Amino acid sequence: MRNFRVAAIDQGTTSSRCMVFDQDGAIVALARREHQQIFPRPGWVEHDAAEIWTNVKAVTAEALAQAGMRASELAAVGITNQRETTVVWDPLTGKPLANAIVWQDTRTDALTREIGGEQGPDRLRALCGLPLATYFSGPKLRWLLDNTPGLRARAAAGGALFGTMDSWLIWNLTGRHITDVTNASRTMLMNIDTLDWDNRLLEAIGVPRAILPEIRASSEIYGEGRGVLAGASVAGALGDQQAALFGQACFSPGEGKCTYGTGGFLLVNTGQEPVISDNGLLTTVAYKIGDQPAVYALEGSIAVAGSLVQWLRDNLGLIGASGEIEALARTVEDNGGCYFVPAFAGLFAPYWRSDARGVIAGLTGFINRGHIARAALEATAWQVREVVDAMAADSGVPLVRLKVDGGMTANTLLMQFQADILNTPVVRPTVAETTCLGAAYAAGLATGVWSDPESLRANWRKDAEWSPNLSADARAHGYRKWKKAVQATLDWVDDDD
Repeated sequence: MRNFRVAAIDQGTTSSRCMVFDQDGAIVALARREHQQIFPRPGWVEHDAAEIWTNVKAVTAEALAQAGMRASELAAVGITNQRETTVVWDPLTGKPLANAIVWQDTRTDALTREIGGEQGPDRLRALCGLPLATYFSGPKLRWLLDNTPGLRARAAAGGALFGTMDSWLIWNLTGRHITDVTNASRTMLMNIDTLDWDNRLLEAIGVPRAILPEIRASSEIYGEGRGVLAGASVAGALGDQQAALFGQACFSPGEGKCTYGTGGFLLVNTGQEPVISDNGLLTTVAYKIGDQPAVYALEGSIAVAGSLVQWLRDNLGLIGASGEIEALARTVEDNGGCYFVPAFAGLFAPYWRSDARGVIAGLTGFINRGHIARAALEATAWQVREVVDAMAADSGVPLVRLKVDGGMTANTLLMQFQADILNTPVVRPTVAETTCLGAAYAAGLATGVWSDPESLRANWRKDAEWSPNLSADARAHGYRKWKKAVQATLDWVDDDD
């Protein structure tokens, strides 16, 4: 194959990007466009899937123009996406039948408790690897079926299609109704062992099989692109966090990474057998290459990380741009005793408490803008610390090094604080945006650009490393105060809210 350039479309929570990579995993071109965040009610978060598709077409065309090539000259195209966000559309018109319900949305809180019944949030965990929570796609789809006039009847008759954002893009690009196994594992509708839709899960959640896409491997040719990608092979898809794991070359059991984006996500490869967590983590599919056995992961999901910085910018006007947060936080020596727990949509791992809401604790007359900024950055690091502790409890193996990626890793104050409170080195690769890279790798493996996952390890290079530099007493004191602040968030939502 003469042309080894591979494109990746990254459809994220706040923006859509297209990147083109060469065979060494270096970035050739990049284009990005944000989309609207829709907040109809407190706790509700929606996206316009049609706007997202328009943006994806635009950034793809722009990236190809930057790279000076036509789509047909690409070796392959991979897709990565915000995972649990739920879309329904008309297969004849191609138009969305409702706004997409975003993974952060909490409107299904009462519904998930109803489904759990007396058995509670773990009722379906043995089948799907997940607790009943507002996070996942299945209850979101059930809500749409129950609350969108005529949708349930249309779905039963084949007049509506469901998908996460990967399915929405693949359908628009190829005309095929497909999802990959990693995204399917986030719906609560797929059996974690059989890797197929499970009738027991469909019945419990109340979703008809007719609306669901076909589940395929993460790395295989799905079809030929059309429109903006005419002539290109669409050949890979991974949920964004699994794509980052893939892009970080975590192909052996015990290898893991943490992505700092809109939320925070720590994944550790557990091999070819699913591990059910006893400590609030998620059992998920890491990837599946062609006909090879699936590889699983344990995941700790944090709802609010980079989005807290955006909130300080957009809702409070504390900063004018997200990149200003570090400079503001450095105007003070420490957090001044202030702790910020951003439970805007409840708490994810390891608590899974949808009744929690955000708090800023420890306020005194001494606290200023700098302390708030520093506490906001530290909030992400403390949440990661809790997930790392849960991982160690489940695996029995302490973390010796944390690979990191995502936009927030550019914040050196945050990365140093993360190393300090983990008492573990933190390492960032040369290509920090590894979600796109992982999607490109998956597509390139399917089309022969790369021979096998092990051949990709040579592309991984260290860009920066932070070593811990905090006393054990200071670390323990800060963690104790963080835990006290977390307790203040619980039981905030009442039944009549």
